[in-house]
Amino acid sequence: MEKLKITGNLRSNDTITRTIRMSGKNFDKISELAEKNKISFNSVVNQIIEYGLKNLDE
Repeated sequence: MEKLKITGNLRSNDTITRTIRMSGKNFDKISELAEKNKISFNSVVNQIIEYGLKNLDE
C-alpha cells in the first residue's frame, strides 16, 4: 500500500460543515502535521480521510 503524503491545501467549493470527536492523541498528531506542512488542520483531516477511503478493503 502506498504511504500517505500530506500536500498543500486542497480547496473545494463542495464542502459540508460537520462536528466530529477524536482522541486528544489524534488531534495533537494532526495539529503537528498541519503546522509542519504549513497547511490547515482541515486540509490534513481531509487528506487522511481521502487516503483511507481510497485504500479501504471492501
